Amino acid sequence: MSHNITKHHPESVNGEDDVSKNHSGNRSFDEVLDARLARRSVLKGGFGLAAGSFMGAGLMGCVDEKKKADSAFRLGFTAVAKNINDVVTIPSGYSYSTLYRLGDPINNATAAYANDGTDTAASFASRAGDHHDGMAYFGLNTGGTAKDLSNASRGLLVMNHENITQIFLHTAAEVGAGFATTGRVLAQIDKEVNAHGVSVIEVQKSGGSFAVNKASSYNRRITAATEMDLYGPVRSNALVQTKFSTTGEKTRGTLNNCANGVTPWGTYLTCEENWAGYFKRPASASTATSKVQAAQNRYMGTSSSNGSYGWANPTGGDTSGTDLYNRWDINATGAAATDDFRNAANTFGWVVEIDPFAPASTPRKRTALGRFGHEGAMPAKAVAGKPIVYYMGDDSRGEYIYKYVSNQNWDPADANGGLAAGNKYLDDGKLYVATFNANGSGTWTELNVANATIAAGYTTSGFLYNFADQSDVLVNCRIAADAVGGTPMDRPEWADVHPDTGDIYVTLTNNSDRGKTGNFTSGKARGLDAANPRYYDDGEGNKGNPNGHIIRMKETGSNPAATTFNWDVYLFGAEVGLDTTNINISGLTADNDFSSPDGLWFSRAVPGLMWIQTDDGSYTDVTNCMMLAALPGRHGDGGTVSVANTAVPSNGSADQTVTTYAGKDATDATLKRFLVGPKGCEITGITETPDGKTIFVNIQHPGEDTTAANIGTPANYQSHWPDGGTARPRSSTIVITKNDGGLVGS
Repeated sequence: MSHNITKHHPESVNGEDDVSKNHSGNRSFDEVLDARLARRSVLKGGFGLAAGSFMGAGLMGCVDEKKKADSAFRLGFTAVAKNINDVVTIPSGYSYSTLYRLGDPINNATAAYANDGTDTAASFASRAGDHHDGMAYFGLNTGGTAKDLSNASRGLLVMNHENITQIFLHTAAEVGAGFATTGRVLAQIDKEVNAHGVSVIEVQKSGGSFAVNKASSYNRRITAATEMDLYGPVRSNALVQTKFSTTGEKTRGTLNNCANGVTPWGTYLTCEENWAGYFKRPASASTATSKVQAAQNRYMGTSSSNGSYGWANPTGGDTSGTDLYNRWDINATGAAATDDFRNAANTFGWVVEIDPFAPASTPRKRTALGRFGHEGAMPAKAVAGKPIVYYMGDDSRGEYIYKYVSNQNWDPADANGGLAAGNKYLDDGKLYVATFNANGSGTWTELNVANATIAAGYTTSGFLYNFADQSDVLVNCRIAADAVGGTPMDRPEWADVHPDTGDIYVTLTNNSDRGKTGNFTSGKARGLDAANPRYYDDGEGNKGNPNGHIIRMKETGSNPAATTFNWDVYLFGAEVGLDTTNINISGLTADNDFSSPDGLWFSRAVPGLMWIQTDDGSYTDVTNCMMLAALPGRHGDGGTVSVANTAVPSNGSADQTVTTYAGKDATDATLKRFLVGPKGCEITGITETPDGKTIFVNIQHPGEDTTAANIGTPANYQSHWPDGGTARPRSSTIVITKNDGGLVGS
């Protein structure tokens, strides 16, 4: 097989999430101990003694959890076959409709979308944005006047618009002229800015189908130009003061909104992932202090940039009078930070809270949850009298898994507290980074300036970074995580928590740097470790960990606020037919093999049902990206595995056996392919109605292959989904139901 489709992922365009900027060289216990076990010695009968000694406490009291996890629900559909068709393929007995496409108007005053690039920039403030991503459904009462989270026929759908595909937004003439990052046309910039952000739309079921209620007063677009409030410990700090907000209390816009989260008080969390690539920035340390340069290098890389879309460089300069374009330039051009936008990037990379039921409210960036490439923020189950806990991945090669624990304990009286409840629980808490030990245990280390290791500073890319205060730690938490020895992972993306067992699942999409040659100071290689144990060649030129895996964590004592945990690898992504001892460790079959897990989400209506979505570039000659349904069992249901990796470059091109802990093998009863998307797409974003009988799924950037042969000729576009013919493809939300009215997945 050869990969004849060159994928141009938005993550690589903005912020280069698949390029490592972690120069720490942090290593796991495996590398420290250089543990070597027998080649291909697979012992999947049970965990070893070392791991077992740490797991006892975590497994105590799990009998009831196991009963719930092993409930009577079964995956009753016939698995969808892999394919590269330009359609959405779902199981027999299911139907789907297209609900909300790029450019669709959200009110009755906005014209239907022309889909030829002529729709105005201003109109995109009232249209669906591009690259639909994470989303959530919030029920409304029958009259549409108040929250009713149990209503399955009327609700608010809130979704992210992560990025754009330029050639599908602009006219044929503009596309033909090209899109340099200098001398940009103002109207083009404004359209691209407005196509980012978040949609809040009311959806209603009528005659068995959902449609957007364009007359709803709840409908609104939040864009990369919308005013935002900064909340939490970093609010007003010198690091976020800009010409726009000299007090450091506000910023404009939210960017690269990828995965999401929800709160127990009924608000939506949108997460800013690859925001770094949008900014015009310097390269040389001579233009900034060494501390500023160290922070820039750690988050943005070492090269200068005009910004991935050149928003700071309109033709004729910024004549707006309000710095609409200058705000994307983080070069120090004034005498002080309040004279320019050198700190503007520090106002991005946060979790942003939006109250969908208060359309006039201003979104709040919650700085206590740290600044990084936020892939999502999903909560553990809220329990009265216990802290609120969120789990988060930082999506880049060699980055970390984090969690946030509120200092205030949950009071159910705050269930309708809106953004004020967010002030209570999301502005006051502790941020932790995860370290995965070789024996199956793990540690959460608080990122606090009071920690002597953090207070001593950390040398990154040749610069010593000294933290001024706790706000500095939160703004630059990647460096703090480096200092305390967090475990660099293979692109941590979506995280979610099993509603019954409390196990935490985090997708690790892939890592082409895993196991490669190079030194750690270059940020270009990572040795193998127990939690990231594979280096292999898939036979098609993809090396490292090209198919990714999903890690599973169990908090000690089943307490989400615990500072220790145990872990195993729930699933290893792999192509069917590859070595079942060292690559296809989870025993995947033609009905469930997958590559590059990204989205991951648990149904709240169907006990134990988990959805896995992919964003792949390693298997796309055989199949478009997909979504699978899983019944994932529980932590510890597998055993110890010795992965015998051959010719590992970072080990001197020698064989290296790594001991890890794998969940039980997948079977057709526990993992099935449910959906395959159209050409060039990523499947990302899922939510459901409260009764579990309708799911909403996002199809992102179909037709993403924008090679020169395809750009100028619409008939040659890689995809024409969903409109068909020679139409430009459009990111879209689809609605899936079972024809007999049953639970989706059954």
